[in-house]
Amino acid sequence: MADFEYRVSEELVNRAEQVIPGGVNSPVRAFNAVGGKPPVIAKGEGAELIDVDGNRYIDFCCSWGPLILGHAYPQVLDIIIKTASNGTSFGATTAQEVELAEMVVNKVGPLERVRFVSSGTEAVMSAIRVARGFTKRDKIIKFDGCYHGHSDYLLVKAGSGLATLGEPSSSGVPEDFAKHTLIADLNSEDSVAQYFEKYGNEIACVIIEPIPANNGLLLQRKEFLTFLRDITQKHGTLLIFDEVISGFRVGWGGAAESYDIQPDLMTFGKVIGGGMPVGAFGGRSEIMNVLAPLGSVYQAGTLSGNPVAMAAGLETLKVLEVQDAFNKLEELGAHFENELKKQLSGKPLCVVRQGSILWFIRQNNAPASAAEIDSEAINAYNKAHRQILSKGVYLPPSGYEVMFISLVHTKEMLSKAAAIIGEAF
Repeated sequence: MADFEYRVSEELVNRAEQVIPGGVNSPVRAFNAVGGKPPVIAKGEGAELIDVDGNRYIDFCCSWGPLILGHAYPQVLDIIIKTASNGTSFGATTAQEVELAEMVVNKVGPLERVRFVSSGTEAVMSAIRVARGFTKRDKIIKFDGCYHGHSDYLLVKAGSGLATLGEPSSSGVPEDFAKHTLIADLNSEDSVAQYFEKYGNEIACVIIEPIPANNGLLLQRKEFLTFLRDITQKHGTLLIFDEVISGFRVGWGGAAESYDIQPDLMTFGKVIGGGMPVGAFGGRSEIMNVLAPLGSVYQAGTLSGNPVAMAAGLETLKVLEVQDAFNKLEELGAHFENELKKQLSGKPLCVVRQGSILWFIRQNNAPASAAEIDSEAINAYNKAHRQILSKGVYLPPSGYEVMFISLVHTKEMLSKAAAIIGEAF
C-alpha cells in the first residue's frame, strides 16, 4: 500500500497559518506533537474520514468522542436538516430542549435538574459557580492531569493539551484567579485529605473526571472515588463528576452508574449533542435551584439549548436506546483491545479500556496518575503516528489522547487498524 499524499491539505494548512494562530482553532489539531502537516478533512462516512486529497482513514477520534454513531448517521442527519429548516436559533424555549432534558434526567440517577450550554468548558465553569454559590465558599480541588475546559482557574496541570505542549499550566492566567484552585494527586487519598485538614470549611467542591481521559486513560480505584464521596459529605463540600467524555459513552448513567457513586453535580457534553456543539450540567434540585431566575447565581447563553443541537442529541440517544448500544460497544472495544495485544505481543504494552474508550502506551503497567506515564512511551507513539496515518488509520495526534470507537466500526476495520499499528511499532 502506497503512502498517502497531502498536496491539497498542505496548501490549505499553509493558508490557514496566515490567518489563524498556528493554523488551527484548537491546539492539538496542529499535529505539533506528531510532526508533519495535518490532513484537512472534507467528509466523514460511518467510521471513516476522507480528507481533501481523497485519502480515506479509519477514524479513532470520532470528533474527540461525540460521534458514538459514527459520521453522518442517517437518522441524526435527517433530524438536523428537518430542524434547521424551521430555523437554526430562536433564543427562546423549544420542545427539543425540554425533551432532551427529560431524557437526560430520566437516564442519569443523580440528576433532578439539568441546564444546557454550548460547550463542556461552559458546563464545568457553570457547575463550579453553582457549587460556590450554594456553599458560599471559594476554594476548589482538582486533580493533576484532569482537564475540565479552558476557563482560567482550571488551566493548572490540566491534562492532554498542556501535557502535549510540555507546559504544566497556561500563560495568561493571573495568580489571583488560580490561588483558590488546589491541585491534588489522582488515586491518592492522602493528597486530598491534607487539603481538607487545612481548608476543610473553605472548599466549595472537588471536581474530577471519574474516568480521567484527558491525559491518557487513568482509571481510578472505586475505593478512591468512594473516599471522595465520603470526605466531601463530611465537610459539606460538593462532589462534581465531569462526565463530558464518559457521560452516555460508557453507559446510560456514565461513570456515576458504573461505580455506583452519587455526585452532587455532573457535567456533560459530546454525545448528548450528536456531533453539534453542546454542554450540560445538572444535579439535585436544591443545588440547581440557586441558578437564576430562581436564585442568585447567574448563568446565561444566547445559543444555549440550540434547537439543532438538542434535536441531534435527542435523536442520538434514541438510537442508542433501540440498538442495545453499550453491549455492542463493549464487544467492539474488547475485540480491538485483544487485536492490539496480539499485534504487539512480546513488547512492553499496556492497553487501557473502558467500554468504547481506549488508550495504549508502550509501558508495562497501567498508569493511574499523570506522574506514572513514561514520557519515552509517549514519544514512541508520536514517532509512529505519521506512518500509521499514511496507511489509513486516523489516531489522535498526541500520545496523551484517548481513542474512541463508534457503533459503525466493524471488527474487520478494527483488526485491520490493529495490524497497521502493530507494523508501525
